[in-house]
Amino acid sequence: MKPLILVTGGNGRFAKILKKKNKQLNLKFLSKKELDILNLDSIEKCFVKFKPKIIFHCAALSRPMEIHKENINKSIDLNIIGTANVVKVCNKYNVKIVYFSTGYVYEGKKGNYSEKDPVKPFNNYGLSKLGGEASVLMYKNSLILRITMTEKPFAYKRGYTNLFSNYMFHEDLVKILPKIIDQYGIINIGGKTRSIFNFGKIFNKKLLKTKCKDKNIPLKQTMNLKKLREILDK
Repeated sequence: MKPLILVTGGNGRFAKILKKKNKQLNLKFLSKKELDILNLDSIEKCFVKFKPKIIFHCAALSRPMEIHKENINKSIDLNIIGTANVVKVCNKYNVKIVYFSTGYVYEGKKGNYSEKDPVKPFNNYGLSKLGGEASVLMYKNSLILRITMTEKPFAYKRGYTNLFSNYMFHEDLVKILPKIIDQYGIINIGGKTRSIFNFGKIFNKKLLKTKCKDKNIPLKQTMNLKKLREILDK
């Protein structure tokens, strides 16, 4: 029998796609009501009840990005303290944690960031996810996925022609997860390097071009995916 994997944030955007598209992994999706990452007792009860071998820690606060400025307490609680709580219980029961982080932990000014490059988040969301990474890195039975992804269809009417990234869709990550969950350390996860406009027009042929003029948003957010490719090519 395949090892049981608990998924925190079981009602989240990615978790819903994972639940729908997964065909290979033995997954148990837990909502906030079933597993509250801010309550150690709640986490431990789920571990005792289900006896998982792996945790997919997807529960997090992401959008809107402004909330990480407007309500830093909530951002800290959910993305840093909540993650640390999950790590504590994983450590107690020797359960592997796969932490769903973000490419926003990189500075975004030079592009082609490898897993060994220094991290310097350019916004509070990136800082909160990096805070979560810190606790995960303390626990050796762990894997951090620095992901750049979004949902279908592309949600915007305009796409930046001067902002480059490695966006992929949720469905693309679902396909490769079974091939990478036995890894440890940090892996950059994303798709082809291209502008936001070129990515968005894959599903929206009427997407309009625009340029990012916000000086607070770095334009070279691309990641080096060599490590990922080597794993997938094995």
